Amino acid sequence: MGPITSLAVFFVIWWVVLFTVLPFGIRGQWEDGDTVAGTEPGAPVKTNLRRKFIITTIIAALIFVVFRVLLAVGVFDRFIGLA
Repeated sequence: MGPITSLAVFFVIWWVVLFTVLPFGIRGQWEDGDTVAGTEPGAPVKTNLRRKFIITTIIAALIFVVFRVLLAVGVFDRFIGLA
């Protein structure tokens, strides 16, 4: 797998992990009791996006490393009929 393909695979893994990490730790305005006028009561009070991007990058990197190791060992070759 070339560097461009590796980057594309990492990006897809990162994006999927981001959507799984985003809802963790979110508290809606209605839960804190301080809904701002004109906003959705379920809108988050604090998103912590920087922290979630860092967590997402770490998890995605771990998944990508496992994927690359399994690819190098030849685990996926059995499933696609190359072996």
